[in-house]
Amino acid sequence: EASAEAVRRNLARAELAWLRRGAPARTRKPKARIAAATAIVEGRAPAADRATPLELATPGTPRLGDKVVVAEGVGHRFDGGDWLFRRLALDLEPGGRLGIVGPNGAGKSTVLDILAGRLAPVEGTVDVGPTVRLGYYDQTGRTLDGSLRVRDAVAGRSGQLTYDHLRLMERFWFDEDAQWAPIETLSGGEQRRLQLLLVLAELPNVLLLDEPTNDLDLDTLRALEDYLDSWPGSLVVVSHDRAHLERTVEDVLVLDGAGTARLTPGGFAAYDAARRQRPSRRGAERVANRPTAASPARSVPPATPKQRTPSTLRRLLAQAERELEAASAVRDNLAARLTTDPPSDHVALAVLAQELAVAETRLAEVEERWLALAEELGA
Repeated sequence: EASAEAVRRNLARAELAWLRRGAPARTRKPKARIAAATAIVEGRAPAADRATPLELATPGTPRLGDKVVVAEGVGHRFDGGDWLFRRLALDLEPGGRLGIVGPNGAGKSTVLDILAGRLAPVEGTVDVGPTVRLGYYDQTGRTLDGSLRVRDAVAGRSGQLTYDHLRLMERFWFDEDAQWAPIETLSGGEQRRLQLLLVLAELPNVLLLDEPTNDLDLDTLRALEDYLDSWPGSLVVVSHDRAHLERTVEDVLVLDGAGTARLTPGGFAAYDAARRQRPSRRGAERVANRPTAASPARSVPPATPKQRTPSTLRRLLAQAERELEAASAVRDNLAARLTTDPPSDHVALAVLAQELAVAETRLAEVEERWLALAEELGA
């Protein structure tokens, strides 16, 4: 509609000029031609159906409410042994991306089992929101019936394949031939890929991944990361793979193996930087904060309430970056066409110039929003 309106405006200028010109001697302008020109000049752009844009999630993914998963004072140990962790506090927000790191045996998979409701914690509570649809890809994987075909396993109990199922199978390299293959004929890697596909085929809006880099081949892992880039749900992933964590998570929950669990905003890079600087920084803090007779102990001012969490700002910033790339590509494409199209086609060039002006305005708006988000995150 915007493109059609730009064309109409350019035609209207030419038609208006024609209407204003007098007819040649001993002739008159045709009435039909006058009526057509008048209709173009008096035309208007179609009114917008709705004042605000319609926001749609990824097809098939149920929308999340305000509450996703809230854990308070959670602690766990097995058979009265040493505590794996205690006083774990976690509030997973809609669209939040959380990584869990720590040494082997620190309880990372145990945290996922508790969040999934498979395991009751020894202490503390876990509250799951009413709109949550959970998907869990663990290290053992679900049992597969080898006699079933791939498409029958994906269809599940309903026996009906949806458009979302077909898209997922194609996205994870189960083409038309592979969809009819019995599961028992698949390789081990293909069966692990199918197990991941079965989790995603349930269309969860909260996804738990336990060491996906251990079992998935590199191509499948990259396909999963690409899928998660535009997936609107919440994610919790346990992994030792730094590259995978840096691409998929925004905050990190650190289990130190000595019973402590702490949340580190800023993703794996911020956690790794803090871990490397911790010994010298702690020593400096002890010296700086040590009270003296001339300088009594300083009180810590109360924290000011935050409007938006850092993870929310990072998610919005990443979305703005994607929009910025798309807007820049549109602007560059129009600018290139403006220089390569035939200069004799003045109407087409005028339409391109109008579209380029719209693209420049759009790009400026996205740049301003990106700068505002970056400034808020830095503050």
